[in-house]
Amino acid sequence: MTDRTRLTAPALRHSGLAATVCALGINQIISWGSFYYTIAVLGETMQRDLGVSQTLLFGAFTSSLFLSGLAAPMAGKLIDDRGGRMVLSLGSCIGAAALLLFATASGPITLVLASLMAGAAMAATLYDAAFASLNQIAGVSYRRAITAITLFGGFASTVFWPLSQVLLDAIGWRQTLIVYAGLQLLICLPLHWWLLPSHRVEAAPVNPLPDANAPAAVPAADYAWLAAAFALTTFVSSALLIHLISLLKSAGLNPKDAVFVAALIGPMQVIGRILEFTVARNIRPVMIGAVSFVLMLLSVIVLYFVQGLSPLAFLFAALFGFSNGIMTIVRGTVPAVLFGRAGYGALLGKLARPAFIARAMAPVVFSVAMTAGMMQGNAILALAACAALSVVAYQLAIKKASASK
Repeated sequence: MTDRTRLTAPALRHSGLAATVCALGINQIISWGSFYYTIAVLGETMQRDLGVSQTLLFGAFTSSLFLSGLAAPMAGKLIDDRGGRMVLSLGSCIGAAALLLFATASGPITLVLASLMAGAAMAATLYDAAFASLNQIAGVSYRRAITAITLFGGFASTVFWPLSQVLLDAIGWRQTLIVYAGLQLLICLPLHWWLLPSHRVEAAPVNPLPDANAPAAVPAADYAWLAAAFALTTFVSSALLIHLISLLKSAGLNPKDAVFVAALIGPMQVIGRILEFTVARNIRPVMIGAVSFVLMLLSVIVLYFVQGLSPLAFLFAALFGFSNGIMTIVRGTVPAVLFGRAGYGALLGKLARPAFIARAMAPVVFSVAMTAGMMQGNAILALAACAALSVVAYQLAIKKASASK
């Protein structure tokens, strides 16, 4: 590449980082809303119209998360090698095609095929792909750029749950998915294509513990503990998010109060990210990570003691929301501190794989455990044990990275 055509991170940073962050943030709202949150609103109607069981419908959704985890390392490496424009733009196109296939589905085969396509789109458009793209263009502003994107993403459920319900009532689920496919093609695709670099850009150092220009391939043994920590906490959060309403009702809350407490988690996530962006911006990412893992553990312990609509129910929502909100930022920043930012997209993809698999498995495993007769209190204690193990794994990851400097 000649000096004339070569772009550097500082040049891109000064020429439109804010616009790129806003664009990626908008795209996160649309992509998370279209691919992940919509099923909670449209799923029952889709199941009835397609004549499939709930198990098959959510099994197809689980398959999309599995495929997303399997494809994440490939997407990250492509971003490292070629830049974010091609990967995220292709993800928008695949996502639009998946949504259109969902909209025209006639039975199980097209449902599963559309789900697999959606999984590939998620690997190429959601947080990890956006973080890998930002790694190349944000320079020393990387941490703040990630936080800003997650602030946008935190509103995905807030926007798309009510929007999906309004569209479902007005035009039906098939037309709703066609509208969402249009959003991918008319908003996400142009923003990805215009505002991301068309080729690889060298990432600027971010003062990591090891040398920022270390070899791109981090040995699997070096990041295994961090991957385990992220997977364990993802398992806990995914199980709770899917089953939270029923858990709260079993704890003595009436349906209205259970929904109210659960609805507080979204705003708490955003507040946690705002606090990280402002009050905690000068605290090392590794310390922020330790706080987020401990908060997750505390939230599960508090949930165990919830009885009825009590202060403990609101404390749980606050702790869980703060942890879940900050954890997204930690996933994007802490690996850079521990391992450097060379080959960062591939590393994020490898870290994302077990987390995506955990996200897919958690609701099913938790449901099977409850169906098999496990008492609710024991099920929550099992999640607390997973959260405690994630704290231990995170501390071991830090120690191993520090020892290898």
